[in-house]
Amino acid sequence: MIELAPSHLPALTRWFPAGSPGPAAIGEHVMATGVGRWWVDRMVDPRVLAASCAGYVVLRGAPEDLTPDVLAPLADTRIDAPARFLPSLGAAFERLTPWDRMVWTLQAEPQPATVPFGVTVRRLEPADTDALEALGPDVSWISASWGGPLGLASSGHAWAAVSRSGRILAIACTFFLSTQYEDVAVYTVPDRRRHRLGLACVTALCADIAVRGHTPTWNCSLHNRSSRLLAWTAGFRLVREYVHYAVGSPVARTPLSA
Repeated sequence: MIELAPSHLPALTRWFPAGSPGPAAIGEHVMATGVGRWWVDRMVDPRVLAASCAGYVVLRGAPEDLTPDVLAPLADTRIDAPARFLPSLGAAFERLTPWDRMVWTLQAEPQPATVPFGVTVRRLEPADTDALEALGPDVSWISASWGGPLGLASSGHAWAAVSRSGRILAIACTFFLSTQYEDVAVYTVPDRRRHRLGLACVTALCADIAVRGHTPTWNCSLHNRSSRLLAWTAGFRLVREYVHYAVGSPVARTPLSA
């Protein structure tokens, strides 16, 4: 794939129609934030377009005649693509693992979440960057779609339960932003789980999303019971299921004989 400069995008955005909850929001998020990358299979009359951000890819177009070399830059990501792409993806990567997913939208009132004494649920600010970094590398995914901790803390799209000492105990943020929907991500530190701090953060974030005139969405694995339970408790209800594919390394090319 060839990386595409933003100036070339306007004629291609029709490939990612707005107004649909789920992975299609990745394209709009990349356009709105500048975080992520665009790809085409060729510069003149492209047949395939991809948007990638935070390890996720949306792939659209006509896959006929795609070679493994063209798809190789999308290695080690999770790809949302129509079924017609599966033969090309299977030929391009050593691993192609289907991942059943669920898309939810906010449709009901959340259950109450009482915040313990000494904990404040508030919007994150740039000064909270160090506290985000203190969550450690295993939690770096929460800020990846905003370019890292500073980008997330400065985005205005993150709410956290913060202790008196400034430690982040739970955080909910917009992971992908589109013109109509905002996809919610949440994390709670292990020693504060089951205290409903994640629910409190999600509730605050969703109220903020509503003020912006957007609809909160939730995207999780079909097999992630804890995420599904939190979504339901926060007022989200299932709207559809889909499959995306975790791909591995590019297939090894057989060297030509001398």
